[in-house]
Amino acid sequence: MKQKPLGNSGLSASIVGLGAWVLGGGQLWGQDTDDAESVRTIQAALDLGINLIDTAPAYGWGRSERVVGRALMGRRDRAILATKCGLWWEDARGSFFTDFDGKKLYRSLRPDTLQLEIENSLRRLETDYIDLYQTHWPSVPPDHTPIADTMAVLLKFKDQGKIRAIGVCNVSLDELKENLRCGGIVSDQFRYSMLHREAEADILPFCAQHQIATLTYMSLEQGLLTGKIGMDRVFKPTEFRSNTYWNDWLIPVNRKRVLDLLASWKDLTDKYACTLSQLVIAWTAAQHGVTHVLAGGRNLAQVSENAKAGDLTLEAADLARIRKDVIALGAPAKA
Repeated sequence: MKQKPLGNSGLSASIVGLGAWVLGGGQLWGQDTDDAESVRTIQAALDLGINLIDTAPAYGWGRSERVVGRALMGRRDRAILATKCGLWWEDARGSFFTDFDGKKLYRSLRPDTLQLEIENSLRRLETDYIDLYQTHWPSVPPDHTPIADTMAVLLKFKDQGKIRAIGVCNVSLDELKENLRCGGIVSDQFRYSMLHREAEADILPFCAQHQIATLTYMSLEQGLLTGKIGMDRVFKPTEFRSNTYWNDWLIPVNRKRVLDLLASWKDLTDKYACTLSQLVIAWTAAQHGVTHVLAGGRNLAQVSENAKAGDLTLEAADLARIRKDVIALGAPAKA
């Protein structure tokens, strides 16, 4: 598995990371997860060279962190452990974000909730330090915390040895610049895939220029780009994939266009002796400014497939062909 520096943190992380959202279970995924299998999956990922494990408190209301903590017992030094702060559900502190999986979720980067969050995460993860601690979403009004105040708390955690590096998620370019000005952030995590390329306009070039690591999520578009979600698949109303705001390409009329595109790349999967998932991950990892691609996996088969993409290098002509094809696909039709 190829690795790249995690910004200027001094840490080196696999270019394919394991996204542990699905391991938190819940109705969002249409079926529950088995914690014992999740532990085996994480441990298998480490054995396959995936050392970047990304989780968050809101993934299953702490369940994902607990599972990751169990899996890393006796293996902690092999992992670059990334988790997050800033989504709060214990009370109404912060600014209301959304009703999420049966709870009200608030954005809070207040010093008081951050202090509670770091201790909760350390306890659930059964560790005394977190390698990469990321703000999950930026603070917004009415209960807005200035970036400088949030960064001051995170830098204190770093001085205390509770975290090794600081990252951000889901920020605008201006927010990224302000975070960088206020403290030594090393990474930015955001949505990016061949179907959602907005970050190419600003975030990706800025990160490349300033040696900020990038952790892309939803790069397989919730499984659509694996080619395994056929036209006969129907999602439950409670599933995240049924949310048309986030998953517009999964609407049947759009899904058919994507599946036809994927089918046209059979010569490429034959050429590289790879699956569609591996082709898509390898293309994503090769884009300017991308350093790490997070891919979810709920079992050994999925993480094994994703891990092999970390050793796949596509020729320049094939990278260009894929880009030309996805640009020609155009925008998704609206629901």
